[in-house]
Amino acid sequence: MIVANGMVYDSSQQEMILSTLETRINETRMKAQLDPEIVISAFDTLSRSIGNDDFPEFSERIHTLHADDAIEHALRMFRRDCLEYKIKAELGSRFFMPKLTGPPLGFPRVQIDPRPLGTLLHIAAGNMDILPAYSVAEGLLTGNINILKLPSVDNGITVALFELLLTIEPRLRDYVYIFDTPSDDIAAIRRMAAVADGIAVWGGEEAVSAVRRFAPTGCRLIEWGHRLGFAYISGYENKEQELTELAEHIMLTKQLLCSSCQVIYLDTSNMDEVADFCKTFLPYLERAAEKYPVEDVGAVAEMTLRRYSDMLECTLNPTKNMDGQVFQGKHCSLTASFDSELELSYMYGNCIVKRLPEEQMMNCLRRSKGYLQTAGLITTASRRERLTELLIRCGVNRVMRAGSMSDAFLGEAHDGEYALRRYTRIVNVAL
Repeated sequence: MIVANGMVYDSSQQEMILSTLETRINETRMKAQLDPEIVISAFDTLSRSIGNDDFPEFSERIHTLHADDAIEHALRMFRRDCLEYKIKAELGSRFFMPKLTGPPLGFPRVQIDPRPLGTLLHIAAGNMDILPAYSVAEGLLTGNINILKLPSVDNGITVALFELLLTIEPRLRDYVYIFDTPSDDIAAIRRMAAVADGIAVWGGEEAVSAVRRFAPTGCRLIEWGHRLGFAYISGYENKEQELTELAEHIMLTKQLLCSSCQVIYLDTSNMDEVADFCKTFLPYLERAAEKYPVEDVGAVAEMTLRRYSDMLECTLNPTKNMDGQVFQGKHCSLTASFDSELELSYMYGNCIVKRLPEEQMMNCLRRSKGYLQTAGLITTASRRERLTELLIRCGVNRVMRAGSMSDAFLGEAHDGEYALRRYTRIVNVAL
């Protein structure tokens, strides 16, 4: 489905809508700048209306899509107090109010006029149900016109949310365009990019590289690329609790998020300790797998085929570095790997365990500097401050407790940067 100017169209109407897209956007940009209060009020009403079940047909649709958790998260993040806090944390107070400079040495004073970037193209990833909608919300908060290319796995939640939002606040209709264009329709995506002042791309190397190739010259490329999360263990405060929370985090997120734990690092150089940890941790993981089972049969099948393919490759090529010893549990597994490189696991409860002594942390993690995001730190109280600082110096952007690696909180940055700042520009005007 396609959303344009508040109307929902069939996907077959894409050519018609794209042919008039630039004209429609230019007409909107001639209007007064979108007031953030309009956006905040609309999302707050949306959140409260869904929470109060004012739209039962919408709630039923969400339940059918199994997107209840995503909506619950949106209800919190879209509330007025949360959005106002987000703006204050990322932009400060009165960000869009013009200001005068006061330069030294007799330089002339000029006006600083913060403005929206203009038109944003959001190329969303599909690893979180609510992420595409939240990305557009960030664009609206900064006064931008937003074009959203939905991920191929979108389950309809994004269009459903914006149908409701644009009914609640018709003044936003000219600021939201949603397309379910397939990722291989490069010609259509190029046409969307041609009218954009910035492209916010969520995805891995392949997606980011593709956008770099067709992004217009001068268009701001805002990369929210895939990142890798890991746990680091160097002692315990409460071993039973901390290992339980780590296992439940792994199974609850299915290791699908950038902040999910892909690798568990142990502060040791001894491979026997890695094997011993796997034997100790596997029962925790099995209990978590029973509590949070993987219901996506296709995903499990894909993981099994990937593992089988890797085994065949290793058999045919003995010089290939083997994964290491696999500790197979019920609906989960741990692999004691010989190297220390940060990598993507097989996911869905199949985690990698590696050695990483504290003194080797910097050299190792810096080799993955483009992928670092979240570290779940398990350690003693006396070591926590030192190890936290070391992880930050290595390039990690979030240091969390292992059980809360993927928890969202108000005021957090995307991969070390504030999105709202990247969606704005600064205009200087001579007096």
